[in-house]
Amino acid sequence: MSRIKPLPPDLINQIAAGEVIERPSSVVKELVENSLDAGATRIEVDIELGGARLIRVRDDGDGIAPDDLSLAVASHATSKIGSFDDLEHVASMGFRGEALASMSSVARFAITSRLRGDEQAFRIEVDSGRMQAARPAQHPQGTSVEVRDLFYNVPARRKFLRAERTEFAHIDDLLKSLALARRGVEFRLSHNGKSVRVWKAARDDQAMLMRVAEVLGDTFPQQSLRIDHAAAGMRLSGWVGLPTASRSQADSQYFYVNGRLVRDRVVAHAVRQAYADVLFHGRHPAFVLYLELDPVGVDVNVHPAKSEVRFREQRLVHDFLFRTLHEALAETRAGQHLPAESEAWESAPTVAAPALQLSGRSNGNWQGSSFSQSRLQLGVREEPLADYANLLGEVAPAPMQAAQSLPPANDGEVPPLGFAIAQLKTIYILAENAHGLILVDMHAAHERITYEKLKSGRACSNLRSQILLVPLSVAVSAKEAAAAEEHGDALAAWGLELSRSGPSAVVVRRIPALLEGADVGELTRSVLGELAQHGSSRQLQELENELLSTMACHGSVRAGRRLTTPEMNALLREMEATERSGQCNHGRPTWVQLGMTELDKLFLRGR
Repeated sequence: MSRIKPLPPDLINQIAAGEVIERPSSVVKELVENSLDAGATRIEVDIELGGARLIRVRDDGDGIAPDDLSLAVASHATSKIGSFDDLEHVASMGFRGEALASMSSVARFAITSRLRGDEQAFRIEVDSGRMQAARPAQHPQGTSVEVRDLFYNVPARRKFLRAERTEFAHIDDLLKSLALARRGVEFRLSHNGKSVRVWKAARDDQAMLMRVAEVLGDTFPQQSLRIDHAAAGMRLSGWVGLPTASRSQADSQYFYVNGRLVRDRVVAHAVRQAYADVLFHGRHPAFVLYLELDPVGVDVNVHPAKSEVRFREQRLVHDFLFRTLHEALAETRAGQHLPAESEAWESAPTVAAPALQLSGRSNGNWQGSSFSQSRLQLGVREEPLADYANLLGEVAPAPMQAAQSLPPANDGEVPPLGFAIAQLKTIYILAENAHGLILVDMHAAHERITYEKLKSGRACSNLRSQILLVPLSVAVSAKEAAAAEEHGDALAAWGLELSRSGPSAVVVRRIPALLEGADVGELTRSVLGELAQHGSSRQLQELENELLSTMACHGSVRAGRRLTTPEMNALLREMEATERSGQCNHGRPTWVQLGMTELDKLFLRGR
């Protein structure tokens, strides 16, 4: 090996560019974040040839002092932090002081800026590491940065650039995520001289929701729940998509920590668990969520591109996210928060429920002035319920009684899902409410009702466990074995009794009786793996829920069963009172609303 020697500055900057500047969108990200840190309220991004020829970002921020322009492109020079204490409380988007130096080493670079209150702007240019002296220039208050011919002096890197359309698509996606992060900032994007995007500053929640709709699709506002909850020094706000609006890919998920878009395993796990009970396997929810917490509680200095963070209290953050989202989804009930009777129903006809505001929400129970809620008696098979009751050591509840008569629909207040008027093909219930026509998949709806009652029965009972005839030794990692010791009491409460038998082994002595026949070794490793990584696990509960879901499916009224009018109305009332009744256990919608507007359009009325 050759002797150790210091690297030249231009080589240092190119190495840093390899970490920070992956493609043109990386340049746009760093420049726009600098504009946001400068207090900009308007940011314009001009792109040519997908960013390979030109990237120009102009803002109306505070600007840079003429004497500081040369320092702006120096390595590890920044105005955002100055001490270790500042690094512990990072509130800005950028802080490393590497971005501009990296860009100037791999492109033809220029920066023009006019400080707030100054009469004149100044400009410097950098080409192949050679910086020209600052000179006066014409420019409004703020800063413009031009990056031309990206990677012109690094041919190997330039060969990795994709087609113009692909690179611009990455820039477009990036600007969408930044537009969702800062509602008070106006963003403009143009490509090859043509305007592509204009996001006006959003002054209120309604305007912000319109911006969200531009990014996630026009139907997202009607297919989402509004979240705003604070606890334990944290606040979670934003919108989460209904389970019935899930996607095949995780391409509509935006999670921000103190205004910074991040990808984090703790967050992903909490969200996945919150949706576990209402989503198809392989489906992904859409959401735009903002987590706010003390900057001391999150370390943003763990990735060169600042796309990852590390929470100091990972378990606390995980549990806060899970409980907030889980409770929000649990509170959704069929027919909840329909528009007022006088309002036109303008949303898509397949929408199950409009956006829900968590604060001050209804409990979903309806009690009409002259209608006593009927009870449901659908001749359900008793075998699954009885088997489950035996496992819990108690007797299954008696079947519910059906109402004998119903008032006419115009007698008193009309409930959210209205009153049944017919049954279609012994599959769907047709009902009339204040807004028009309701269609209900009776099997899907009753499946959710039965499932929630089974879960409620389990929560109120002592779970029985089954002793293994021969204790099973399971090889695990040392970290997982330690988790078995730490969380032994919690696991025993779920019927899983483990004991550590060595540095990397545990012995399983009992399992929940409901999970008889499961792969005990795989179950144990999966549970301990989650405990070791996240400090909590819902594997046991999710497996039991899966079993209860199967029981509920077989224990619910089937398609082809002719229901009486009282039975149909009883099912509607149960839906209005049952958690998560907007979708079945598999994530399918249980009901849809066809308003008078949609019906009139179908028959061309008013034309």
